[in-house]
Amino acid sequence: MDIDTLTLDPAIVAALPVQDQVVAISKHGDTRWSTGYKISIEDEEDDHEFFIKILDREEAKELAEGEFESMTLMHQLIPEAIVPPIAWGMFKTDNSKAFYLTYFRDLDKEHPPNDILIRLISKIHHKESPTGKFGFHVPTFYGCRKVDNTWCETWEEFFSRELRSSISFAQAVLQHNEELEGLAKTLFDLVVPRLLRPLETGGRSIKPQLVFGDLWDENVQVDHRTRAAALFDPCCFYGHFEFDFQCMTSDRYSLNHNFVNVYKEQMGVSEPAEEFDDRVALYALVKSEMKRLIKKYPDGLQGLEAKTTL
Repeated sequence: MDIDTLTLDPAIVAALPVQDQVVAISKHGDTRWSTGYKISIEDEEDDHEFFIKILDREEAKELAEGEFESMTLMHQLIPEAIVPPIAWGMFKTDNSKAFYLTYFRDLDKEHPPNDILIRLISKIHHKESPTGKFGFHVPTFYGCRKVDNTWCETWEEFFSRELRSSISFAQAVLQHNEELEGLAKTLFDLVVPRLLRPLETGGRSIKPQLVFGDLWDENVQVDHRTRAAALFDPCCFYGHFEFDFQCMTSDRYSLNHNFVNVYKEQMGVSEPAEEFDDRVALYALVKSEMKRLIKKYPDGLQGLEAKTTL
């Protein structure tokens, strides 16, 4: 998708904070579901740079709105690490396309020191749901997969719905995998209630807290000039804060179990604490971990009840 500097869509032009001469538009960043551009503008006093993400797919409107709402909330909580969102909208010349507009920031692919990142993430996690329920006020997207953020009462209900959506998405890509279908059924019957129900029963409870939703290496970088932390591309919802560690189970990422261990030491985890690693493995939804969890909890909740009576 190319953009001619002379034919920026009128909706984008109207959203730009500076209404002067556009001197350059260059491609910057690309995914399977969006295309990014750097827009350079000159006026009499200064040069201005903006970043725009163009979405040209069936759910373009919801993708743009979800990112704008997520980044707006993030900017309220950790403005030092979030580039302020400017606008989102639909093209006037083509109502199948949407855009998300913000300021341009030159970033380096490395994450900030653990102490700085933990401080930022803990600020996010301390934001409680305005409704007291799990969910979010608009749909958000994990990549190009839509997250159903309809409000619900329990984390088990919310996560089960999200997990079913994730598995359905994977099955569509795999053109239906029988092994995954069998694993999923056992996971829902035994492992999900066994690991998540104890969080909200037996005198325990968890508050729906804001999660970033897609916290991994590519979305946590540093400003090239200032070296300040920069977080972007969130998939926000109010859920169980431990969900944010689901991308950190592999050593191939620089944000991995080492960061998680430091977070645990400084901020703590939910009870039962001894099942933390298994909960994060469940959130990660890796087939090998699915098999391990099924083997470890073959009796589901009955196994927990038997353990309690010993």
